[in-house]
Amino acid sequence: MQPPVLVDVPPAFDAMMDALTGAPIIAVDTESDSLYRYFHKVCLIQISTPDVDYIVDPLRLPDISALGALMAAPCVEKVFHAADNDILLMKRDFGFTFANIFDTMLAARILGWPRVSLAALSEERFGVKLDKRAQLTDWGRRPLTTEQLRYAALDTHFLIPLRDELERELRARHRWLEAQETFAALPDVQYVEKPFDPDGFWHSKAARDLGPAELAVLRELYLWRESAARAQDCPPFKVMNDDGLARLSREQPRRLDDLPRVLRRDPQTAKAVLGAIERGCAAPPPRPPKRSREDYPRPDPSVIACYDRLRAWRTTRAAERGVDTDVVLANHALMTIARSAPTDLEQLAALDVLGDWKLGEYGRDLLAVVAQA
Repeated sequence: MQPPVLVDVPPAFDAMMDALTGAPIIAVDTESDSLYRYFHKVCLIQISTPDVDYIVDPLRLPDISALGALMAAPCVEKVFHAADNDILLMKRDFGFTFANIFDTMLAARILGWPRVSLAALSEERFGVKLDKRAQLTDWGRRPLTTEQLRYAALDTHFLIPLRDELERELRARHRWLEAQETFAALPDVQYVEKPFDPDGFWHSKAARDLGPAELAVLRELYLWRESAARAQDCPPFKVMNDDGLARLSREQPRRLDDLPRVLRRDPQTAKAVLGAIERGCAAPPPRPPKRSREDYPRPDPSVIACYDRLRAWRTTRAAERGVDTDVVLANHALMTIARSAPTDLEQLAALDVLGDWKLGEYGRDLLAVVAQA
């Protein structure tokens, strides 16, 4: 394996784009700094051909828009492993669109392979162990080390030969059309920004073990942590983890000397924490957020009965095929079918939860289950 080509200046980027002109296939991956930043971003884009591994540095390059045309080109196959997150982040950060994708993780799941992580497949198929410690690296820091560059390149170096091996087995086991249908939906995934939920503390493990007065303190500490994370541009768990919030909510220290030593080291943080605890002690116990029936409509018993029958059918079919149940059909698809109760293939197709392959493979069985329910 040759050292990867670092692309962090415009001349190197132009040379890479020239070299990729006419390439029928490339492997793609990204690295972000989500473990270290609140406002995380794509920090590297790895691109491999059968001959060269490139490491593109979007933090140093002034313009990588030309790469977007390559991602959108139908004539160039892009090979990813677990493509969803990479596609979403590149759509968000660069406005890229995508076409012609092969996802090696999805292909392995369609084949029912027992281990589908890239680390497992690299070791099993190519005898290469990926250094898991590098997964925790801060990809936003510069300069990049030789070890970081080598690790990043390994994420795409073997994807094309892995893709070829997967295609051969998919065709041999008559699952190629199923895989193509699954891949075809990947370019349409959309990034949706999730706003901060001030009631999100109710979902933490700590909330289940605290009393009403302690929950009031937890809420104020939760709001403080979010504000501090945004101000410091770091993930909330690096400000304070959930266990720390729970401990302070139970103990409710009111003086500087009563705070844990790690908090006393920073007077500004210590003051903010004591202020949050004081506000929580003075506040009434919070009430769990109400969920409206419009947001969470409960199906009637006949729909639930049909859904349960569909799930039982899916479990049997997945076992016969040797795959996970969601490879057959996702829960939301089963619920849509149960609610609509189609009586023929045309009505089933109109629900838009099955592609052509799944409609032909499962359609009549699904209609029979609905009819029995």
